[in-house]
Amino acid sequence: MEADIFVDGHDVLSALLLYRKEGASAWIETPMQPLVNDRWRGAFEVNEIGYYYYTLQAWVDRFKSWRQGFAKKVEAGQDVALDLLAGAKLIEQAAKSAAGDDHRLLTRFAAILRGDKAAAIQTGLDDALAALMDKYSDRRWAVTYDKELRVNVEPPKRASALWYELFPRSFAGTPRAHGTLRDCTEHLPYIAGMGFDVLYLPPIHPIGYSFRKGKNNVLDGSAPTTLGSPWAIGAKEGGHKAIHPSWDRWRISSASSRKPKI
Repeated sequence: MEADIFVDGHDVLSALLLYRKEGASAWIETPMQPLVNDRWRGAFEVNEIGYYYYTLQAWVDRFKSWRQGFAKKVEAGQDVALDLLAGAKLIEQAAKSAAGDDHRLLTRFAAILRGDKAAAIQTGLDDALAALMDKYSDRRWAVTYDKELRVNVEPPKRASALWYELFPRSFAGTPRAHGTLRDCTEHLPYIAGMGFDVLYLPPIHPIGYSFRKGKNNVLDGSAPTTLGSPWAIGAKEGGHKAIHPSWDRWRISSASSRKPKI
């Protein structure tokens, strides 16, 4: 995602892209990078199907602003004695938020900036110091975008897959018999060979009797041989959550009491 992030003056900004999976309470942070002018870009990787929410946060980075001005003065050969003291103070402030090795390193960096000038200048421009200060950047005045944006993550094939629909009850190996899912599996190589990715099936609930049409769309719903449309509901065997009796051969085994989850 990209955003325009700016502030009055010449201070240096830092920005984060915040994202989380639906249901998660904590945000995951990933740095945003400046592109040109006020344009910034960030990205995050999704690993699960579902909704993700994201927003962004930005603030004036006091250490980056200091380091930018400090580097320019060093390059121009100007006196940086006061700048070194200001930098040491910023590092000491960051050390208060750190612990363990990070705290010790920041304290050591601050002490160097208050010591020998040559070593202090070299340390002030050290990338290792910059990375550590970035980790403990002062966000007391950070601004968070007031909207949480949402992205729906779906399987790639949902956007570009080829779907093939068939009527399983027409795929029985025996004439006039009611086909089953097991009968359809014999035709899967043929369907895949035509380049299709997804096999789409009509409903398997009991078929309704009202206004049932027979051969050539004749309204003879009372005829026992009239199969009707699989999308019609309202049968004595059950509604749209039930399974047509002829589909019971979908069970994993005849001894199993579990029905397929549709």
